[in-house]
Amino acid sequence: MAADDVATAVGRVAEGPPANGVVEVAGPEQSTLDGLIQRFLSARGDPRHVQTDPKAPYFGAVLSERTLVPGDGAILGEIRLADWLRQSASTTQATA
Repeated sequence: MAADDVATAVGRVAEGPPANGVVEVAGPEQSTLDGLIQRFLSARGDPRHVQTDPKAPYFGAVLSERTLVPGDGAILGEIRLADWLRQSASTTQATA
C-alpha cells in the first residue's frame, strides 16, 4: 500500500467513529510478495530473478498464499503498483 494511501486511511479512521477493533488497510491489487519484488526490480531495470521458496519463513512464520490478504471490510488504497513505480521513478530522476 502506498504511503499516501496509508495516510488517507489513517485520516478516515481518525475522523470516523470508534472502530472498537482492528482496521485493516491494503493496496488496491492482490499479488504475491515475490511478484511485487520482481515487478519492482524489473521497473528499475534490474535483471535479477526472484527465486521463491514457499517454505521460507517470513519473520519466523511460514505463510500461505492468502496469509497477508486483507479480510472483508478492509480499507483499500487507490494507488496501483504500476502508478507508484512510475511516480517513484520520476521523483528519483528529478532529484538525481
